[in-house]
Amino acid sequence: MRVLIVEDEPKMASLIRRGLTAEGMAVDVAASGDDAVWMGAATDYDAIVLDVMLPGRDGFEVCERLRADRVWSPILMLTARDSVADRIAGLDRGADDYLTKPFSYAELLARLRALVRRGRPERPAQLEAAGLRLDPASRRVWRGDEQIALSAKEFALLETMMRRPGQILSRFELLEHAWNYEYENRSNVVDSYIRFLRRKIDKPFGTDSIETVRGAGYRLREEAET
Repeated sequence: MRVLIVEDEPKMASLIRRGLTAEGMAVDVAASGDDAVWMGAATDYDAIVLDVMLPGRDGFEVCERLRADRVWSPILMLTARDSVADRIAGLDRGADDYLTKPFSYAELLARLRALVRRGRPERPAQLEAAGLRLDPASRRVWRGDEQIALSAKEFALLETMMRRPGQILSRFELLEHAWNYEYENRSNVVDSYIRFLRRKIDKPFGTDSIETVRGAGYRLREEAET
């Protein structure tokens, strides 16, 4: 098992490296965010231990950049900042787990083992399909470089479809994921919001992203038609 430690404090980096090496792991150390970005992309690590407070790029930026570069190695973030907001920021940017300092080395090792057992399926922090880009954390949507303003329900409906591009989703499935249970299956609310979405994400750009599949539901095309 090969692990990258991203830590700018030499003593802390040395302690973690020594402990993991004693467990039979191969360990590399990066002392800055910039080093972490190129090392993480250059080597197929089984896990990355990433400190938040780093010179240059901080751990949040490093995590986001690695995921943007399609590096899917599990990331365990380490930080002395234990606020809920910081934990949410790390997880939303693509981290898999979060451990606050000071920590138990035994717990660090156990969390690393758990992350490696899960494997590393692709899990981009942002969704992309049909020429659209959606950020669930900041609740923003773009076509190209232009940001599109959506209501909360429009966003929820589009997010549901962007998580399943190319798949036919029935009205019931869309209701189940984007609305509460007060709506019945026969409600035309989905059809109405599909129209709202088309007016915002397609019509101004001369594109056609959402396909109506007669008798079945709707499908978000993987590539928008013009």
